[in-house]
This record gives sequence, structure tokens and C-alpha cells, in this order.
Amino acid sequence: MKLINKKNKNYTQIFQLFTEEEWKKSSKKYNKNIASFFTGKKHEVFIHTDSESITYLIGLGKSTLQNFEVQQVALKFTQIQKEKLLATPTLVVADFLNEKQFAEFIKGLLLGTYHYPFDKKHAFWNPKFEIHFENLSQKKLEAIRVKAEALANGQTACQEWLNKPANLKKPDVLSLYLKNLAKKYELKYTVLNRKKCEELGLGAYLSVNQGSAYDAAFTIIEYKTSVKNAKTFGLVGKCVLFDTGGISLKNPDNMHYMKSDMGGATAVIGTLIYAAEMKLPVNIVAVLPITDNAISENAFLPSDVITAYNGKTIEVLNTDAEGRMILADGLSYLSKNYKTDFLIDLATLTGSSVRMFGDTCGAMFSNNEELKNLLIKTGDITNQRVWNLPLWEVWKDDIQSDVADLKNISMKPIGDCIIAAKFLEQFIENHPQWAHLDIAGVAFGSTGYSKEKAATGFGVQLLVDLMENYH
Repeated sequence: MKLINKKNKNYTQIFQLFTEEEWKKSSKKYNKNIASFFTGKKHEVFIHTDSESITYLIGLGKSTLQNFEVQQVALKFTQIQKEKLLATPTLVVADFLNEKQFAEFIKGLLLGTYHYPFDKKHAFWNPKFEIHFENLSQKKLEAIRVKAEALANGQTACQEWLNKPANLKKPDVLSLYLKNLAKKYELKYTVLNRKKCEELGLGAYLSVNQGSAYDAAFTIIEYKTSVKNAKTFGLVGKCVLFDTGGISLKNPDNMHYMKSDMGGATAVIGTLIYAAEMKLPVNIVAVLPITDNAISENAFLPSDVITAYNGKTIEVLNTDAEGRMILADGLSYLSKNYKTDFLIDLATLTGSSVRMFGDTCGAMFSNNEELKNLLIKTGDITNQRVWNLPLWEVWKDDIQSDVADLKNISMKPIGDCIIAAKFLEQFIENHPQWAHLDIAGVAFGSTGYSKEKAATGFGVQLLVDLMENYH
């Protein structure tokens, strides 16, 4: 896609954007019958043709719309019209759009090109596709293009890995991808195998991995900026490539969706790609404890007592509460070995958060008022919303064990996403700025490009916006 500050005499393709108010002002210029089909409402599209050109009238809704709504409209437009769109110079007519709204429109056009398996065959990725827009300088247009492409590259990678079926994303396949990614973007890449994890005492992670036919791959990826005194973000992404539930086997009805149990990790991968392409002025240390949760003669058992990396012992009451086991070691390893300003973990962790919020928002827990407010604000701006839940001490009583320091689940049928967060808090090594995001309901759900549930890309825009605006 090219963005160019010019206007030709003739176009075969025109995108004309309207709010409801703008349409009321302009509708007189059009055939009066169009008003029966188009009023400028959000997501309305009317295709108007003559012998020379195709004009898409695109409705944005009320003029009070938020910036992210422009992205939503563009994304849906791209998905629905993909067969008809031409790779050709295209005029965008929208005098009322400000710079941020136009940037969101371009992001949406590119993000809407995603489908599984992803290729860049959509007209918008064709070098012949140009957008002509006179209202912004060439310099600003170029900056918008670069940013939109970096976001699309990060978010489509996130979606692609989440959507892959289990047999196409075994630990060695993902590890090779991450190794190549690190090489491409000059990131520092470290992977710890089972033997090394045993030496280091990553017992909580290994307890989940021990039932796997594949070697452990506890992975650390570091992105460094040359900017002095830059803030460092520690990110931990739950990376269970497929979750059977282990010995505490899941109900088979929807088990095929458990290929999505790495939604935290894919959000982190997308963020790393964006940060590297945009050369963000932050440092990132990302920990991805890669494994599957399988059933075998070596699999961990309910009642096992495990020693975690920080020395705390954990009684395993349910092997399907495995995400918190690997995150526990991920958090304490990061906290003990790296100095970070912010520590954020993301995980498709509990059915409890899905029952509470559905696909509306992620459940958030934080020990820091400033970080909590930043995440809420960023979520509202990007429409990747999070809602704060309590970390009161009373919940700690529910994870006290008779035979270990902690148990990995309370066994009560209530508040499991809070229990899980309280459990994870025991492994942050008193980090003063920590947030846990349970994104089980929002990372994987209904999308405009798929019939079944699929990857939404949740988390990438939330994290990159946070890093861009609060570094």
C-alpha cells in the first residue's frame, strides 16, 4: 500500500466516507434514490457506479464517534468487499477526518485483510494499490503507512499462530519461528531446554512440560532500544500450544478450541514485531514458557507437590490449572533475573473470566494504581478493554495447602480468575508495578473472517499503545 498526497483527474475506485451528519449535508449532490439505501450509519456501505468509476460510500455513524470506531468500519469494509476491491490508485474523500482518525482508517484497511492461512494476496497489499489523500502532508502520510504496516505485521502474526491447528505448531516449530524472528529483528534470543530448566529449578513450568513428547522450550526474547534511560517492560505470555487439561481431562465438546491457549504469547509476539519495526524507545524482556499440556505416563498428577523457581511449593489439585504453573515460573524468573519498570503477564487463563465478561473485555489485576489506570485508559482508546478486579488478601486463604505453601486451585466453584491472580501474585517477587491480564474471552472468539471462533488479535494494540504513549 502506498499513501500519496495528490489527486488525479480520474479514478476507477473512490472511497467516500460519511458520518450521518456529513451525509445529511452532502446527500443532495447524489441521486435521490441512494438515500433509501444509505444514511451514513456505522458499517453501511453503498456501491455507486458509473461508466468510469466505482464509488464506495462508507458510513461511520455519528460524528461523535471514537477513533477506534473508524478502524472497526475500515476493517469490516475490507473483509466484506475483498473480492470486489481493485489494486489501483484510489481516492479517499473525507475532509472531516482528523489525522488520528485517518490513521485508524488505514490500520483497519490492512487489519481487515487477515484470514487463515494468511497471505498478502488481498488487493491492499498489492504494490499497485495507492491511496490518494490531499488533506495530510506526504510526510504525515508516510508515517501513517509505516505504523499501519508494522501493526498489521504484528497483529496478523499474532492471529496466525493462534489459529494454527495443534499439529502445525509443535514446540520445535514455534521455537524455530521465534529464533528466525529474533535474527530478522536483531533481538536477543535464549531458549532453555528440559535439562537446563531442571538445573535452574523451573519446577512449576517443568511439571506441565513433563507429560509432553516435546522438549521444554522456556524462551526469553529481548528487544533493546538505543535510547538512554528508556523504560523496560517485562512481558510474560502464557504459551500452552494445546491444552488437553492433562490428567484432569477437559470436556471433549469444545476441546478443539484449546489450540488457542497461547493467546497471551501471541499478543507478546505481535508486540515484539511492532516494537522492532517501529524502533520503539523502550526495552522489552519477553518470557514465553512454551509447552503443551498433554497426557502421558509422565504427566503430572493431582496431589503432586511441585517446587517452583522461587522455592515455593505448590500442591497440584487440578492439572487443568496449568497456565498459572508456567506463568508462576515465568514471572519469578523474569523478576529475579531482569530489572523491569513494568511487569505484565497475559494469559488465556480461566473459564471464570469468560463467564464474567464474555468477549467484552479482559479481566485485569494489578498491584499498582498508576499501571492499572494506564491499562484501563489504553484499553478504552484501543477498544481492547480491561476491567479491574480485586486482589484482596481474603482470597489468599483459598490457596492455602495442608501439604505445601500453596495449592494451584481453590476447588470452590467461584471466582477462579481472582484465585489465579492471587496465586500469581505469590511469584512476582514484590515487583511494585505488576498487572495480570486474563484474556481468555477476548483473544479467541467470533470474527468477521471466520465461521467458527478464531483469533481476534487482542492484546497487540493494547500493549503497543501503552508503550508508545507511556514510555
